Amino acid sequence: MGYAANQELENTDLIWDLEHISQQQHAAEFVKRFENKLCVFSPTVNQLYSNYNIFFPEDQGRNMVVLPDPYAFHDTFNHIPESAVQATGLHIVPGETINREGLYIVITQQDQNVRSIPIPFKEGLRQILKRFHGNDPFLPILKKGDLREFDSEMPCLHLHRLRLSALSEMSMLERQGIKNIISEKIMGIYREC
Repeated sequence: MGYAANQELENTDLIWDLEHISQQQHAAEFVKRFENKLCVFSPTVNQLYSNYNIFFPEDQGRNMVVLPDPYAFHDTFNHIPESAVQATGLHIVPGETINREGLYIVITQQDQNVRSIPIPFKEGLRQILKRFHGNDPFLPILKKGDLREFDSEMPCLHLHRLRLSALSEMSMLERQGIKNIISEKIMGIYREC
C-alpha cells in the first residue's frame, strides 16, 4: 500500500473489527458483494465515500479495511455531519442463510417478543421508498460496525441512512449530487436482485 493508503488507515472508522463475528469467511464474502454499492461514512473525518475497495490484510488480523480510492476525490463527499446519519434498524441478509435465494431485508423490532420476518429485498425496498420521499428520501449508507451477525451466526449489513434535510450547510447542488449517487447505488443492488 502506498502513502495515500497508509494515511487512510490512520482513520480508524475505515478499519472494521470482525473479531465478534463467528463465521468470518462467510461475512467477508457477503460484505464484498456490496463493495462500491453502498457508500461508507466516516464520522471522524465527516466524509462519505462512494468509491472504495474492501481488503482483509493479513497484517490487520481479523479486520476488514475500507480503502477509498485516493485518485477519485470527486467520489468523496466532505463536511457530512454525524448528526445527519441515522440508524434504521434495517438489515440486509443473504437468502442462503435462511434457506432461500437472493437478498432479504429484516426490520429489527423494538419489542424483543416480536419475531422479525425477512422480506425479499426488492419488495422491502419498494415499501421503504414509498415511506420516504420528497425532502426526506431513503439514502442508505454504511458505517463501522454495520457488518454484524443477525440471530444465529447469520451475516448481515445494518443500514444507516443519510438525512438530506440535515445537510443544511451544503448547497442544493451538493445535496442533489449526494442524493443521486446514493440512489443510483441502491437501485443498482435492486436491479441485481
